Amino acid sequence: MASHCNGSSDHSESFVKIPPIKFTKLFINGKFVDSISGKTFETVDPRTEEVITRVSEGNGEDIDLAVKAARHAFDHGTWPRLSGSERGRIMMKFADLIEENIEELAALDTVNAGKLFAFGKVLDVPSAARTLRYYAGAADKIHGTVLKLAKGLQGYTLREPIGVVGHIIPWNFPTIMFFMKVAPALAAGCTMVVKPAEQTPLSALYYAHLAKLAGIPDGVLNVVNGFGETTGAAISSHMDIDKVSFTGSTEVGRKIMTAAATSNLKPVSLELGGKSPLLIFDDADIDEAADIAFRGIFFNKGEICVASSRVYVQEGIYEKLVKKLVEKANAWVVGDPFDPRVHQGPQTDKKQFEKILSYIEHGKREGATLLTGGKHLGQKGYYIEPTIFADVKEDMIIAKEEIFGPVMSLMKFKTMEEAIKRANNTTYGLAAGVITKNLNVANTVSRSIRAGVIWINCYTAFDFDCPYGGYKMSGFGRDFGLDALNQYLQIKSVVTPIHDSPWH
Repeated sequence: MASHCNGSSDHSESFVKIPPIKFTKLFINGKFVDSISGKTFETVDPRTEEVITRVSEGNGEDIDLAVKAARHAFDHGTWPRLSGSERGRIMMKFADLIEENIEELAALDTVNAGKLFAFGKVLDVPSAARTLRYYAGAADKIHGTVLKLAKGLQGYTLREPIGVVGHIIPWNFPTIMFFMKVAPALAAGCTMVVKPAEQTPLSALYYAHLAKLAGIPDGVLNVVNGFGETTGAAISSHMDIDKVSFTGSTEVGRKIMTAAATSNLKPVSLELGGKSPLLIFDDADIDEAADIAFRGIFFNKGEICVASSRVYVQEGIYEKLVKKLVEKANAWVVGDPFDPRVHQGPQTDKKQFEKILSYIEHGKREGATLLTGGKHLGQKGYYIEPTIFADVKEDMIIAKEEIFGPVMSLMKFKTMEEAIKRANNTTYGLAAGVITKNLNVANTVSRSIRAGVIWINCYTAFDFDCPYGGYKMSGFGRDFGLDALNQYLQIKSVVTPIHDSPWH
């Protein structure tokens, strides 16, 4: 079984001084304000199950205020009317300020989401700054095309910002997801209202503060804390929001799409659930394959949409690979995410913690073989052992439904054709992986699996220039790359008659 390190707040202080919480209100029109109702809600430390602080709870009235500010900033403000290079300059300043506050920002995501502090400092927060710089560099390269029209006409297209955007952010990557949405929308010249997940609002409020310091005009970036059924619903159905971008569950994605359709028919981008397959062939290097497979599911405690939760292993190397995976799980250290020795922190909240444990019980009842893990670790905190099931059948709940936790399902296959068929036997289509030394196999598999991103001999290999999104019930639209920028732009055609032109 995995080892466990103490997760107490006192113990954490021996590794890093946890900063005081500075921002707990709503951020609307450039100011931190209380919610209209005066209500607040608790935000909890998943390491200790103790309350960190209380934050203002927004509702529909607060969304109305935030949208009004964003609408005024879009219709009458400077942000959409600045040159792309000037928007880019301010975004670069925003990125610089993030890098100046890396320790504090990473600590917020650790106490609020249970994320590894070391990873936050080297991955999540620096990624936020780099995402801003990527889209800052694109802000002055937004242009239309000249059209070759028939008859005596001249035409061209403009790419214009779509308007006021509503971003609804998940809790598993509070920082990275914030800038996945916000950065391209800023570059496009949009204004926005952001609803962070109710579990993890703290870093989003800090980023709003830094945006103000960077020179982003009032009303351009608004952050409203609240719950999905109230605040999120108000964004989705608001008649003066021009687009919604959401990352989260397929169930909630359906509700957002319905609300958008029954309000003002606003376009939506949805990055939803996944049950991603990883196919490992007989010619794979065993050690490399075990490492990729293990990190593909247990990275970020399994709270990642693209987690390789279904691992298909060709029968020739199955037994050897299983042995390696169990060894890795037994050496995996679960505990206080501030501790540099720890590989896996607590699940983000109690609801998710209990959901994962219930899925583990489903796996046992349905006859899967529990090779290792499956239990709660420690006396307090939402810690779960890395869990590996073998002998998993396609019709088992743990093979069909997204668990969003540290649970791997192992399955054996004989042929490439069988593996492809089983990999596609899901309602989801977010990601997939293939591990092989055979180029023909890699090419065939990558073109045959219906998923938005396929990784060959790697996994979770994200890049700012690589579009990321789903097929089927994993949603539509793309984050990252210039495809994400284009989602926040409208195409307008302009046509003018040319009289007595010498050519057409």
